Amino acid sequence: MTRFWPNAHALVTGAGSGIGAATAIAFAAAGVRVSIAGRRIDALKATAASLGQQAGAVVSIDVTDEAAVTKGVADIEREAGPIDILVNNAGKAGSAPFDKTNAELWADMLASNLSSVFLVTQAVLPGMAQRGRGRVINVASTAGLTGYAYVSAYVAAKHGVVGLTRSLALEYARRGVTVNAVCPGYTDTPLVADAAANIVAKTGRSEQEARAALAKVNPMQRLVTPEEVADSILWLASESASSINGQAVAVAGGEVFTG
Repeated sequence: MTRFWPNAHALVTGAGSGIGAATAIAFAAAGVRVSIAGRRIDALKATAASLGQQAGAVVSIDVTDEAAVTKGVADIEREAGPIDILVNNAGKAGSAPFDKTNAELWADMLASNLSSVFLVTQAVLPGMAQRGRGRVINVASTAGLTGYAYVSAYVAAKHGVVGLTRSLALEYARRGVTVNAVCPGYTDTPLVADAAANIVAKTGRSEQEARAALAKVNPMQRLVTPEEVADSILWLASESASSINGQAVAVAGGEVFTG
């Protein structure tokens, strides 16, 4: 049975759709108060409508902006209480051959996928350590465990997320806080829909063929569901996982192995 602290409060970033929305809904169903953040306030409000009485704060934050993150986290804690669980899910993917990856794309991928994790975690983690309890779960990717062609900037950023996870896990291990990552493979989210659309545009394949090509990477020959990733996050956030620390858990049907 998954157990949480009494009156536990979780913050999920990038909660307007996909894995973030599924995670917020799963926390609420487990009795955890959930605050959600992201850029698209209308999408966040749609997620919040599914959280029922467990809905906490709903805040629009640019997680790549330090001042916005500091203010946003302060607003969330003022409205909904101290954050016990942080799920860094916000991010985006951009693709290009390496010789066409310009400095703008490189900077955007690192800011959106790595610096964002640094900024939000730095705003939340000291309070957790002071209270002597907390969970940080970073949504990385199988791209943080292996390499993929044509997404070098994204892969570099996600490897950085895994490295940051492991470093913080050691630094805070004796302070009641665990830090872990989940590394989904291709998941049935708007991000993968965009990837499929890009394949269609560049190759002329049908959408069905494009999605099948992405699913083929998974030995199970299917896309991972957002709910499957959310279930893994929920467990890592629970008291049941108190000895799990510094891990990068692949949710990918056997595409990659960790150890």
